[in-house]
Amino acid sequence: MYGFIEKSLSLNDEDLEKINTYTRSEFDRDMLYAFTVALCNNDIDRDYEKFSLEALEQLCTQFAGKTGISDHSMKSADQKARIFETWVEKAEGKRTADGEDFYSLKAKAYMVKTEENMPLITEIEAGIKKEVSVSCSVAKSICSICGSDKRKNPCGHINGRSYDGKIAYSVLSDVQDAYEFSFVAVPAQREAGVTKSFNSEKDDISMQNIVETLKSCENQVVLSKLQAQELSSYIEQLDEDAKLGKEYKKALTDEVVGLCAKAMPDMDIKVFSGVAQVMTTSELKSFKKAFIKAGASRNASLQLKPAERSTAGNNQFKI
Repeated sequence: MYGFIEKSLSLNDEDLEKINTYTRSEFDRDMLYAFTVALCNNDIDRDYEKFSLEALEQLCTQFAGKTGISDHSMKSADQKARIFETWVEKAEGKRTADGEDFYSLKAKAYMVKTEENMPLITEIEAGIKKEVSVSCSVAKSICSICGSDKRKNPCGHINGRSYDGKIAYSVLSDVQDAYEFSFVAVPAQREAGVTKSFNSEKDDISMQNIVETLKSCENQVVLSKLQAQELSSYIEQLDEDAKLGKEYKKALTDEVVGLCAKAMPDMDIKVFSGVAQVMTTSELKSFKKAFIKAGASRNASLQLKPAERSTAGNNQFKI
């Protein structure tokens, strides 16, 4: 049920004309290998996400001319094919998991018959290299339960869980860009596979947006350079805060152990010290407050006025 390369393609004159708009010199039929491929569809995938039909139509435009690579590698040496035509196709009589008409984004792609590419061409023809995954960027992820855009307002509904008998999933829409399609072993979509990514607009690199997007994307994600830098800086700051937190907790632990020794001199301080090491910060603060209060009460009792002496036997000295 994976998205797949459907079949090899016999190129006609119209196909060659479209292909040669992407080449620097004209190629004839004998120099090229072409095939059709189902890139993605509007069914719910393994991550409980799906494209809206509008998103498929946007991707149809965006994927024209995009490259085909291996395992989403960003190396130019791993570029193997290029898309030269795309269209959205309805599957008559077929429905998605949520009951909609089933639509697929289809494409025609070509490769050059070089010695280097022949092993891949042979594997495609043999049905070994078949599954594909696409990489793209979308701006909206709409919750199927409440209609909230999880990118802007996370609602708490977890994809794949049931709410009042309805399975939660996200509808991906508002396509920003399409990057590439790739030959993979196990794509995310049952009939295509999708690597979701962030909206890569410059004004969309806030840490809040990045964290919310990570929550809504359960498969692979693609980060822009600015987003990666923002996330790296955030992690560095968290690491620094964690070090300061550890130093504060150690100082607080030592202080509480010292207060315990003063407030409860009969306590085995080594035993309490071991217990204090595993306390939370809140627990340590609570013990600190209690020990300070106990110490204050003890000091107050020591400073009480001594009882007045009796003068019963000194009446002769009264005036």
